[in-house]
Amino acid sequence: MMLLNQRPEHNQPLVAADTAALGIAGADQAEHYLKARDSHAETPQHALPALAGELGIGSLHIKDEGTRLGLGSFKALGGAYAVMRLVLEEAGKRLGRAVDVGEIGDASVRAIAAQMTFCCATDGNHGRSVAQGAGLVGARSVVFVHAGVSRERVAAIASFGAEMVRVEGGYDHSVREAARIAAERGWTVVSDTSWPGYERIPGLVMQGYTVIVREALKRRPEPPTHVFLQAGVGGFAAAIAGHLAILFGGERPKVIVVEPARAACIYATAEAGRPVKIPHEQPTVMAMLECHEPSLIAWRVLSRLGDAFMTVDEQDAVAVMNRLARPAGNDPAIVSGESGGAGLAGLIRAAGDKEMRGALGLGSSSRVLIINSEGATDPGRYAELVGMAPEDVARARQPA
Repeated sequence: MMLLNQRPEHNQPLVAADTAALGIAGADQAEHYLKARDSHAETPQHALPALAGELGIGSLHIKDEGTRLGLGSFKALGGAYAVMRLVLEEAGKRLGRAVDVGEIGDASVRAIAAQMTFCCATDGNHGRSVAQGAGLVGARSVVFVHAGVSRERVAAIASFGAEMVRVEGGYDHSVREAARIAAERGWTVVSDTSWPGYERIPGLVMQGYTVIVREALKRRPEPPTHVFLQAGVGGFAAAIAGHLAILFGGERPKVIVVEPARAACIYATAEAGRPVKIPHEQPTVMAMLECHEPSLIAWRVLSRLGDAFMTVDEQDAVAVMNRLARPAGNDPAIVSGESGGAGLAGLIRAAGDKEMRGALGLGSSSRVLIINSEGATDPGRYAELVGMAPEDVARARQPA
C-alpha cells in the first residue's frame, strides 16, 4: 500500500525546535561528539549498479550502518550521544563551567556520571546504544525489553553492563513501564520516541542520526533525488528527512517512509491525519520496526517532509536480506538484518508498480539513497532467514 501526503502541512517549514535539533549546528555538535569516540569510523556507502539497472533507475546507493561503532546499527549514534550530552550538561551545572566531550574521562566528570541512572525501552538496538553510552561515561543503565525481544538481543545489551528488565506485552508497554519506574526512582529516560511534555531527549537522539546524512553526501557527486526510509516510531526517518530538507530546501529529495504492514503506525497516522495507536496483532519479522504508536516529534517532521507513506510485507523484507547477501553482477554483498533493508524493500515494490512508480517520479534519472539501518544484530535469526552466516556474507564480494 502507498499513500501520498496530502496533509495541509506538507512542505511547510519545520517548527523552530525541530530546525534547531536537526539543523547544521546540531549536526556539527553530533559529529564533534562522534569524533571523540575511540571506535569512530565512517560507515561505508556502496553503489549497486546491477540492481539499479533491474529497477530502471539511474543509480542506487546503500549507506551501510551495519558496522557502526561496534553495535551493528545506526542506533549507536542516537542513545549513546544523548547520554553523553546529558552527563556533560549535568557536569557543567555542578562544576559551574562548560564541560566538553574531551573531558568525558576526567575523574570529576565520571564521579558525577556515577550518580546518574539512564533507562530506556528497546526492541534491541536502541538499548545497546544507551547501555554503551552509559558505560562510556561511567553511569548506570537499566533497559526494559518486551516479550518479543530475543534472548540473543537481550544478552547483547547486557554485555554493555545494562541491567535488564523483561516486560510483558509489546514495545509500547515497555516504553510506558520504563517511564513509570524512572519517575518513581528519579532516573533519566533516554527514549527514541516522544510523548506530550517529553521532547528534548528524543530530539537529541534524532540529532545523533544526522551524522549519517553528512557522511552519505560527502561520498556522492550529486545529492539523491529519492530516499526510502524505514520507520518504527519514526525518529530515524524524521531525522534524515529533516536534515536533508534543511540542507536543500525546496530542492530536497523525495522522502518515502516505509513500514512493515503488520506495524504501520506512521501510515495509519498519515491516513488519519493525527497520531494514532494501532492494535498489536501479528508480530513482524522486521522486529526493530515493530512499533504501534508514532513519536510525536517524528510525526511533526514527517507530516511536513514525508512525501509518501508505504508498507511492505514479511516476504519483502526476507527477500531483500537474501538479495543483498547474494548480489547480481558486480554489486557488493551486504549483510542486512531483518529491519535493515526495509527501505530497499519499499523501493523494489514501488519500482515494480506502474502507478507507484509514476506517482513518485521514479525513472532512469533517479538517484536513490537507501540506508541499511542494521546488520545481523541477531546472527542466529539472520542465518535462519538467509541460509548463510553473516560472517560468510561479509567476506563475499560476488555471489557463489
